[in-house]
Amino acid sequence: MSEPTASEVLARRAIEAVVLASTEPVEAGLLAQLVELPVTRVEALCDELGRECEESERGFVLAHVAGGYRFQTHPDLSAYVERFVLEGQHARLSGPALETLAIVAYKQPISRGQMSAIRGVNVEATLTTLLQRGYVQEVGRDPGPGAAVLYGTTREFLERLGLPSLDALPPLGDFVPDPSVVEALERGLRISDDPQEPSEADADTEAEAGADATPASD
Repeated sequence: MSEPTASEVLARRAIEAVVLASTEPVEAGLLAQLVELPVTRVEALCDELGRECEESERGFVLAHVAGGYRFQTHPDLSAYVERFVLEGQHARLSGPALETLAIVAYKQPISRGQMSAIRGVNVEATLTTLLQRGYVQEVGRDPGPGAAVLYGTTREFLERLGLPSLDALPPLGDFVPDPSVVEALERGLRISDDPQEPSEADADTEAEAGADATPASD
């Protein structure tokens, strides 16, 4: 077997780099265009790379799937990969992250500044987590001054919640107390600025006592 030429050595390295950088299988035709070699020669180079991975007992393989080539973990190591995914990548979201995710879900499209205003704290860290998990994505730009990035939920978000669409989100009204409950809570928690001024409850008690009192006769 003849030694590979300098151009073929460079082509092998280029193929490795492109396939590694791609998130989808890369077709041999596209690789051939990139390295300027015949498709048959590119396929032969990919086969050689695949054999080298196997012979050197790497933790990954160069697989030919879905009409293209991609690097993927070795099937023999699936137990370790599964453990890593379950323990390292699927940790529960924190409370602040869940709050931010709920705001995005119900108010999208929404900017980071608007999220911070609603929560009352800086949401940069939690937003970064949501972006990394794939639950939130950039969906556009605000047409106003500054052209702030707008965020929305992803398909992954719907899949995790088992929802067919955002229309299936429960109405916010389901989580808001009845107006009479809110009014009662506000009345009970209200404190007068004047410590000498009777509360509404005291005033009501005094009024009832006055109504029940019998006026004295002369």
